[in-house]
Amino acid sequence: MLTITKLEPQKKNPRRINVYLDGEFAFGISQAVAPWLEEGKQLSQQGINDLQTRDAVEQAYQRALHFLSYRNRSEQELRLHLQKHQESETIIAETLAKLRQGSLLDDRQFAQEWVENRSRFHPRSKKALSSELYRKGIPDQIIQEVLQDLNEEDLALQLARKKIPKLNTSEKSSFQDKLYGYLSRRGFSYQVSKDVISQLWDEQEKQS
Repeated sequence: MLTITKLEPQKKNPRRINVYLDGEFAFGISQAVAPWLEEGKQLSQQGINDLQTRDAVEQAYQRALHFLSYRNRSEQELRLHLQKHQESETIIAETLAKLRQGSLLDDRQFAQEWVENRSRFHPRSKKALSSELYRKGIPDQIIQEVLQDLNEEDLALQLARKKIPKLNTSEKSSFQDKLYGYLSRRGFSYQVSKDVISQLWDEQEKQS
């Protein structure tokens, strides 16, 4: 057993403390991990190992929270972020579990918010959205669930209507070609694009 002979806040980060055992510096640790530490208390080597593991998880957890502070993330995005910072797979697994437990990591919620955000500001086809979510590591079942009620024609109409004022053409063939290319680049099928463009051209004709 080793005895804690000194505890002192770190100069650069007072939320962490330096722990001295039997008169010698042993390790640094977050105060949040072990607020019960006090001078005179004894620690076994196993106890020290456990504290250091918990501290590593806490540091990874704080890193993950900072990453999440910018926007919601998928589990794969967080895993890759922690791997980039050379966290071990054990620490990553514990960190992700802690985030899930705190309802801070939920791939279904992430996927739903992604689709809602895209549909509101940058409409895409189901195929394009599915591809985006797949690259984020979202499981196929979740992707299918969040996309099943999406109306592609409504999304294509919404997108095309915003584009029409920028087309600068009154010719039907040019109108069709430009809108088709625009919708195609956003993943909409030929049939959906064709139906939408036909509807919008009819609307243009009635207004002229």
